[in-house]
Amino acid sequence: MKRLVPILVLVVLAACAKPLQLLPASAFDTEIDGKPVSLYTIEGGGLTAQITNYGARVVSLWVPDRDGYMRDVVIGYGNIDAYLNNPGERFLGSSPGPVANRIGGASFELDGVTYQLDKNDGENTLHGGFVGIDNLVWDVVEQSKNSILMAVCHPDGLGGFPGNKNISARFTLTPDHALKVEFEATTDAPTPVNLAHHSFFNLKGSGDGDILDHILTINGHAITPVNEQLIPGDEVVAVDGTAFDFRKPHAIGERIEADDVQLHAGHGYDHNWVLDTDGTRAFSVNATVLDPVSGTFMEVLSDQPGLQFYSGNFFGDGKTVDKYGNAIVFRGALALETQKFPDSVHHPQFPDTILRPGETYRHTCEYRFSTVARK
Repeated sequence: MKRLVPILVLVVLAACAKPLQLLPASAFDTEIDGKPVSLYTIEGGGLTAQITNYGARVVSLWVPDRDGYMRDVVIGYGNIDAYLNNPGERFLGSSPGPVANRIGGASFELDGVTYQLDKNDGENTLHGGFVGIDNLVWDVVEQSKNSILMAVCHPDGLGGFPGNKNISARFTLTPDHALKVEFEATTDAPTPVNLAHHSFFNLKGSGDGDILDHILTINGHAITPVNEQLIPGDEVVAVDGTAFDFRKPHAIGERIEADDVQLHAGHGYDHNWVLDTDGTRAFSVNATVLDPVSGTFMEVLSDQPGLQFYSGNFFGDGKTVDKYGNAIVFRGALALETQKFPDSVHHPQFPDTILRPGETYRHTCEYRFSTVARK
């Protein structure tokens, strides 16, 4: 495997490659609830990203493949109206929360008080309810050539969650060719917080077929099995001998149709892996993805104990198109969301998601890119 070619070489190759199809900021310029929305472009480490402050979401991420051809490897919509009124996937590229993933029964008890939450996923709560931080306009605090810092307040009672939660997300394109996302949060009342970055990746390029030939590794020895509503129970089950063992590389499509009760429950992969962190929570590689077509290789790194791998099982409704007008096909992208475990508020043995006044929640993840030469 080789790292991305030096910037000077990239400039030469770019002269022969298709120019970046950057979206105009005017397609996102609007005002929502009295707050300005726009699209911001950052560049660094040979990468280019476009990020909107509506939901602190990544709209585009341009990465050079093994031949220096720039590919936009995340799925996104082409204008703000598509995010506000989309017929399909709501969470493309977003920062969902204040609690990413699911909370069973749309309620929880904390310090003797029961809180009722939005039921936006059957009888459960998903990614913060009907209006999460992905639906709010974030303030742009600062911006440089390669970085942007955004902040938002998720107010007490929104979606049923207690506490005024001040949340920030810094997006940086690093010299070692990574998109780095750094979350922080504080609160004025005890409340659950579990943030995640929710880009959907197709390393061949947005709208370029499915991701079943992508080769995946996950450095996790177990999963938290789910019921038919995708809510985990108390147990943690080893992946040995199952279609969930990605400790060695496997194509995503290799076992996705296996006769496995967990694959049936998720309609494919939509599960939390227990990462091999040795209890240290040290920043480390959680997963890797290789597209054999383009040679693009992505490493996912974080300081979190869990990783939700979703294989795009609910794409392909025939209505949803990406920013280039391409249909978003069934299993046309994957998400790798570093986080604490889903439904942790109901499972004391899971990593604690309760944030209290005086504490600061922190979470750093990176999506680092390089290339693999042709064999």
